[in-house]
Amino acid sequence: MPELSREAKGQWRPMGIGDLPGVLAVAERVHPDFPEDAVVFVERLRLYPAGCLVFEARDGVIGYVLSHPWRANDPPALNARLGELPDRPGTYYIHDIALLPQLRGTGAASLAVAILLARAGKERLPSVSLVAVNGSAGFWQRHGFHDISSEKVVDAALMRKLRSYETSATFMVRALA
Repeated sequence: MPELSREAKGQWRPMGIGDLPGVLAVAERVHPDFPEDAVVFVERLRLYPAGCLVFEARDGVIGYVLSHPWRANDPPALNARLGELPDRPGTYYIHDIALLPQLRGTGAASLAVAILLARAGKERLPSVSLVAVNGSAGFWQRHGFHDISSEKVVDAALMRKLRSYETSATFMVRALA
């Protein structure tokens, strides 16, 4: 498991409903170009609390994770409600890892990825998938994810979903052994 640097000064813990104001504040700062309604966050927490984490420091929530089991090769569109989780998911979907600037470079994101990979393993899912935005594909590649948008994604509906994030969004997958 990756370790946090001393600069991190906090820890990942399960998200609770009382954390949502802090989570929404982080989302607004980190993803101003990808706004999502509060109901999206509330729904993810309700549907799969085990996949929702916050990084709490002395001054409150400075990072969060949203993730859940989902259908393979079918990422949810930006700002979309899920309704329910699939009965037979084909992947573990990382919806978001968001960190305020003071947390970047501390190992917090890598630790979150390790936690999520372990969670996906407990769910016995064959892969972990995500939509990489904001030039984050390199980070995800260092964690074993591969961009399959250009090689396997020919489905027009999937391409529209990716473009709902940004034109350079990439769909990435990591197989689990």
